[in-house]
Amino acid sequence: MEGGWDVDQSATLARALCHRGVDLIDVSSGGAVPQAVIPVGKGYQVPLAAAVRRRAGVRTGAVGIITEPGQANEVVTSGAADLVFVGRELLRNPYWALAAQHDLNQTPDWPVQYGYAVQRRKPA
Repeated sequence: MEGGWDVDQSATLARALCHRGVDLIDVSSGGAVPQAVIPVGKGYQVPLAAAVRRRAGVRTGAVGIITEPGQANEVVTSGAADLVFVGRELLRNPYWALAAQHDLNQTPDWPVQYGYAVQRRKPA
């Protein structure tokens, strides 16, 4: 918003926090005021994470409708951010990480507890 907090201020704050021991900045446009107009679309906040990462030299996490494994992988492998937060997608699908590993041709790493359940199961 006009006169609001901007990317340069975010980078300055991120640098200062980094010098005080913070090692990751979760970058979001906020939208904390009702009159803010934020163009929403897939990955819409990733450029902000990339800008803060580049200007502040600190690790960033990206948010903003990152729902597909390939999209999340591209954000990280392109260097736009160091990780992605997919909290809403995990609420919709708690097995998202396993599906993502499969989609990215990786062997899914099932939680250890799942293996215990299978091992302890008695045949019927």
